Amino acid sequence: MVTPPPGSLSELRALLAEGVPLGQSNDDAVRRQWWAALDTLQRDVLLQEGDGTPAGVWLASPLPALYEPGLLEHLLGWVWAPAELAALLPPGGALLPGQRSRAQLAGGFRRLALREDDGTDPLLVVITPTVQAALCLDGPPEARRLVVRFDPQALSAALNLLDARLRSEAGTEAEQLRRSLQQLGPLRSDDQLAQRFWPRLAERLAAMAPSVTLQPLMQSGPERPGANNRALSSELALLEALTHEVRTPLATIRTLIRSLLRRSDLPAVVQQRLEQIDGECSEQIDRFGLIFLAAELQQQPETGNTATSLARTDLSALLEQLQELWQRQLARRGLELVLNIANDLPAVLSDPLRLETMLGGLVDRFSRGLPSGSTVTLSLQPAGARLKLHLASSSEASSTTAASGANQRELVGPVLSWNPTTGSLQLSRQATQRLFARLGGRLTERGESGLTVFFPVC
Repeated sequence: MVTPPPGSLSELRALLAEGVPLGQSNDDAVRRQWWAALDTLQRDVLLQEGDGTPAGVWLASPLPALYEPGLLEHLLGWVWAPAELAALLPPGGALLPGQRSRAQLAGGFRRLALREDDGTDPLLVVITPTVQAALCLDGPPEARRLVVRFDPQALSAALNLLDARLRSEAGTEAEQLRRSLQQLGPLRSDDQLAQRFWPRLAERLAAMAPSVTLQPLMQSGPERPGANNRALSSELALLEALTHEVRTPLATIRTLIRSLLRRSDLPAVVQQRLEQIDGECSEQIDRFGLIFLAAELQQQPETGNTATSLARTDLSALLEQLQELWQRQLARRGLELVLNIANDLPAVLSDPLRLETMLGGLVDRFSRGLPSGSTVTLSLQPAGARLKLHLASSSEASSTTAASGANQRELVGPVLSWNPTTGSLQLSRQATQRLFARLGGRLTERGESGLTVFFPVC
């Protein structure tokens, strides 16, 4: 009988979750909590200690969780990453071409192999002389939770488990971790840290857009269906690595911009430019959220009834609520929006929270290839037992351009399509159709006739 290797990261998450109340969040909500917790830990805790450049160590999975340069340059890290992601990353941890390799930094991180029993929920342990913390996500679907531990007992047990893991698979790395911890000297824990951490986390969550999420890297367990699972997992690993590098600076820029917009002494032209940048950041963050949602859905088996968790949704009111936002987005590309909604329309069955983001993605998908000066007409009309949501462009020339752009799209895996003429990267038609099916709708796309989505009425 083969003895299982010690120290799985799933075991570590269970250890950290001991005594923590069961969660009541879905995955979207808990991942917003995770990003807010990472931001709070780095900006309001670690970078506020001492001279702002702490020494210490960090261990993470399945991706590097730290992103503040001031921390990466001074903390030594270890990251357990999926094999698919390890094959995509060059040595030293650089995630994008031209990015400075973290091997050139004073700290940086070492890459280690993720095992099948480790799971793919995010995990981070940080140890400095004055701050010791562990964060992870844990729990089954619809009962997810963010776990944050500052107590010495839990952290000591976590380090013992990680030490055993490293000794079993990389003895040199285990020695380096023990040596680095010894060099930190006596550790001092702040009894008031939790009291400072949670209010700041709540403030960030309140300011965070609902669509700022990261979907799971891949589905765990033995029931991952499909012959293309390995290729899809590789695509997801690359997408999440890119999102880690793209979403974080966008969210940071948006936070800084919104803090500036609260000032009352800004010239009008400055305020206008800042609002445009804020809108562009939000639009791109939403696009990445949709890509991840589609990629996650692509792994799930096809069923006869893909629409789940649908509720009564006032689609007319939702469109009117989003009209001003879409007008601003289209105006940045020289386009206009006309909304044409019939009177006294019934409610539909859908998921109003995800539908809002999905409709924004649909408007972006349809309008991306239109020439400046075009008008996008969005109409909502009754169609028997359904409501018909239709997107059309203003003129034959615009329609021909949109149709030509659609025909030039090339598939990039099962989720993405790319237009080599415009350089636009979007969801594939199949992925978009599956997303709308999950939201209770049926999407049809017929070139010059535009896009149409049918929703069942209540």
